[in-house]
Amino acid sequence: MNLDVLKNYYLNDERCISIANSIALPEPSHTLMQGIDGGALEFVISSIRSQQSSAHLNHLLILRDAEEAAYMQNTLENITGALDIFYFPSSFKYKKNYRLLNSSHVMLRTEALTKIASGGNKKIIITYPEAVFEKVVLPKSLKANLIHIKQADVLEVDSLLEKLVNYGFFKTDFVYEPGQFALRGGILDIYSFGNEKPYRIELFGNEVDSIRIFDPQTQLSERKLLHVNIIPNVDTHFDETEKTDLLDFLGQHMVVWLKDWSFIHEKIKQEEEHLEIFIEHVEAINPPASSEEGETEVYAKHNISKDDFIEATWLATALQNRHVIEVSNKSH
Repeated sequence: MNLDVLKNYYLNDERCISIANSIALPEPSHTLMQGIDGGALEFVISSIRSQQSSAHLNHLLILRDAEEAAYMQNTLENITGALDIFYFPSSFKYKKNYRLLNSSHVMLRTEALTKIASGGNKKIIITYPEAVFEKVVLPKSLKANLIHIKQADVLEVDSLLEKLVNYGFFKTDFVYEPGQFALRGGILDIYSFGNEKPYRIELFGNEVDSIRIFDPQTQLSERKLLHVNIIPNVDTHFDETEKTDLLDFLGQHMVVWLKDWSFIHEKIKQEEEHLEIFIEHVEAINPPASSEEGETEVYAKHNISKDDFIEATWLATALQNRHVIEVSNKSH
């Protein structure tokens, strides 16, 4: 049996069609799936996402851990070939450390939030409890803080560089990871927090002559662009008044998939405990600093507050007003 035949089998399955019709209704629904083994869940998700009745919905998949979420994202991409499937990891470099950030994870989170905020095709966001635990920037705040650069624009270079620093970027000789920029003669390289590869902006005086995406390892240009959006560090640039939970960010047109809710709920409760210990016994003693690998403070969260995170009890209440598909042996 080839892949297309298998996809069509699930697409025409009456149970998948029934669930899609249920989540298309305005009233919140709660569906329990039992006996989903092997790779069946990925085909079920693909089928329900493809049903015409539920085509207007975003999907948030909360799995048990980072490895399971990454595997799900890879499998769904292979099955569907879709580009609007995003892995949404925790932004922190180490477990139980709520200061040091993982730059590549910040980039993945920022990319997903930016694509969701821009609208268009409906998205699948795949994540896990530690990542859901962190609040995200409000859509209006994210849009208001983008730096737009177009070909033929006339830039105030000094003002732009100052703005980049205020947005959580730092200057270096060559860019190789998100959050860096470099100016050499008439060439400005910027590695945005929301893009997989950096931009190279060639200036003729103060005018933007060309914009390209380039490979930071080979330094070779890959393709030209007419305009780009430079995105700030969403984990350090915004305060708690500009943040909300991931469910609210995604809006009402969304269905939440839970892989073992009791496990997810317990993990977030553990994160609450770890955060409280960190704030009371670690953050109060040790000032922000570079990690042992020599990372700069741009990848450190300075003002850590409980208001930047959600609570397990709040999430449980919020899910009551959402379409929920629970994958478990028993309903919670």
